[in-house]
Amino acid sequence: MESPIRALYRLLLYAAWTFALLPAQVVALALRISLRKHIPQFYHRVCCRIIGLKIEARGEISTAKPTLFIVNHSSYLDISVLGSLIKGAFVAKREVAGWALFGILARLQRTVFVDRRPRFAAVQRDELMRRLEAGDNLILFPEGTSSDGNRILPFKSALLGVAEYRADGRPVTVQPVSIAYTRLDGMPLGRHLRPYYAWYGEMDLASHIWQMIGLGKATVVVAFHPPVSVAEFGSRKALTQHCHDIVARGVAAAISGRPQDLPAATATR
Repeated sequence: MESPIRALYRLLLYAAWTFALLPAQVVALALRISLRKHIPQFYHRVCCRIIGLKIEARGEISTAKPTLFIVNHSSYLDISVLGSLIKGAFVAKREVAGWALFGILARLQRTVFVDRRPRFAAVQRDELMRRLEAGDNLILFPEGTSSDGNRILPFKSALLGVAEYRADGRPVTVQPVSIAYTRLDGMPLGRHLRPYYAWYGEMDLASHIWQMIGLGKATVVVAFHPPVSVAEFGSRKALTQHCHDIVARGVAAAISGRPQDLPAATATR
């Protein structure tokens, strides 16, 4: 199942592709041209192919500007999968900015780094609002950490405080999104094999990447659920619970092989 030769080939190809596109994004950011929002999506699409990820997108991606995408989180792979589908900036914990290579890539994608301790909630909300006012879509992982991919952790309502922002007098559009790693070389990826793709807890990053990248082709289901707003629920906590419940149902349906319980298929990449 795992091939060291495949792993080495993919790592070299990934590195070559990354360093080939990196200067273009640096220039686009420096000149503040619109290309800076398009290069990351193109970059992630190719990365997914290099790594061997087949993406099944279901439902319609919100076209409202801006949109706050609320997504469950189980792996660093989520960044490339979501980045290949959505033109937007990620919201990440501040520590990511200091990670070797990944921190640089995150900054080049205009990631918003936040300190998720409660006493900084107001400051973080203001920074996220500033990005929404600029028309940027934001991708937020409200669990606050990654899970094992088999279950969804509670969503932190404080992280959805930005959902109360009103763009041109209207509540910001919020779209719940479910992501699940479901198959390996066409075979169902069961509970015990899903951690090959999920990265969580005290797992070592380097060894996890080496093992994962040497595997075959994985199928990832990404379900875009109907967009909502805080005005429909009356409070941020109610909105948070709705997003949690619908995302959890989407993940459960995807890993259990129940496509009838998911939005209609829209694309496979």
